[in-house]
Amino acid sequence: MPNALVLHCTPHEVRVALLEGGQVAEIYVERRKDSSLVGNIYKGRVIRVLPGMQAAFVDIGLERAAFLYVADVAEKPVSWTAEFPAAGTATLSETRSDLSARPIQSLLHEGQEIMVQVAKEPIGTKGARVTSHVSIAGRHLVYMPTVDHVGISRRILDEDERRRLRGILEELVPEGGGFVARTAAEGRTPEELRADLEFLRQVWNDILTRMESGPAPATLHEDLDLVLRSARDMVTPELEVIHIDDAAEYDRLTGFMRRFMPRYTDKAKLYTRPEPIFEAFGVEMELNRALGRKVWLKSGGYLIIDQTEALTAIDVNTGRYVGKRNLEDTILKTNLEAVQEVVYQLRLRNIGGIIIVDFIDMEKEQNRDRVYTALAEALKADRAKTNILKISELGLVEMTRKRVRDSLLRTLSEPCFYCDGSGHLKSRTTVAYDIYRALLREAPFMDEGTVRLLVHPRVAAVLMDEERTMVEELSSRVAKSIVVEARPDFHLERFEISGVAAEMPAGLSETHPTTG
Repeated sequence: MPNALVLHCTPHEVRVALLEGGQVAEIYVERRKDSSLVGNIYKGRVIRVLPGMQAAFVDIGLERAAFLYVADVAEKPVSWTAEFPAAGTATLSETRSDLSARPIQSLLHEGQEIMVQVAKEPIGTKGARVTSHVSIAGRHLVYMPTVDHVGISRRILDEDERRRLRGILEELVPEGGGFVARTAAEGRTPEELRADLEFLRQVWNDILTRMESGPAPATLHEDLDLVLRSARDMVTPELEVIHIDDAAEYDRLTGFMRRFMPRYTDKAKLYTRPEPIFEAFGVEMELNRALGRKVWLKSGGYLIIDQTEALTAIDVNTGRYVGKRNLEDTILKTNLEAVQEVVYQLRLRNIGGIIIVDFIDMEKEQNRDRVYTALAEALKADRAKTNILKISELGLVEMTRKRVRDSLLRTLSEPCFYCDGSGHLKSRTTVAYDIYRALLREAPFMDEGTVRLLVHPRVAAVLMDEERTMVEELSSRVAKSIVVEARPDFHLERFEISGVAAEMPAGLSETHPTTG
């Protein structure tokens, strides 16, 4: 099965799937009205400096102020430089090391206008994370005006190619400023790299011009939208085809590719079949699966994935798998199978931040080492940066994965308005007992001889069946008849108590709501 990009475009939304060997590996969704902010560059105003947190809030024109850490503050604001920084500017690591010893109040002050770039999307209640170490991505290169550094993508493994690219860049780059060769630079000629450098030079000069032309907050540069960004970032020699189902977007995509990546233009194909493109390539099913909490393994084991704002916990279980030889072998096989699925789900769901994987406990240290090695190897295929710690004796793995954008779960869903995201409701029996106590409190102050209970149908069923004796005892105790009325429109935990003027003999009865 081919490696492919599949793009589903509508006037309101773009969805992109990366297929590896025919299997969906990554999915990205961008709503037109909520386009990504990562990579955008702004002229911002410092509105508050927080010495206690060594950070600052910066107004960049969004609903919530952006957050800037001291380690992300360039000592010399880029708005004060010429077209490129002067030679001798510190490297990225040196700059951040020096600044980590300097208090933020000596670098920034309230009201100061600075250039910043969004490094992380606003997530949940948090504003965007920004940095003044600006970087601008081209097809083959990334330009970093605040550092003096030449780097090569860690995904380019061939040492001869790394040396070749470094030599070319050191000849091409101007005095000051830094460049990193992206994975797409592998095998490219000096002419191709020079063209990318000149393009980035022009983009930077345009940004500087806008920086000096108006007050903050202001947008200086917007990164590409998802259609063009997916071509820039995900088209590699290993990618065989790009399927896109919108003629206008196809023309825009191929125009972009002819200008910046002409050798790949022929890979783009306009999808015209009547079957929806995501269904034709099996993406829709995987997308729905990526929102579920439980993921089955082929052996019969399963994962439970719980995402919170602070971290993601993944629990590995043997489930229906009982093995063939002994318990330790069963556990090892389940854990090794789980490793592949965990990495797949991290990429598919775009899960970032702190991640805890609870593998099934293994008694033998050599087995724990095997699982750790398998996990480290599987993560090499992940484009996001990850860090993992050794498996503990309890079978826990702590890891981090770079989080730039919201996960699929946050993008495509919202907290349940019933349980407010907790995942739990009061049980029907608990609600019945809540009603019992409420009636004991309120019935003595009601003049009417009959009490009407409006409740959810499931609670009504409990009151009229398994808890009927309790309600009859309550009716006798308060000397009032109790009428239970089922209301399908009620939340499970909601109930209402009211008096009914008509006299009825003490006891319990049930009514049903009328419709119409």
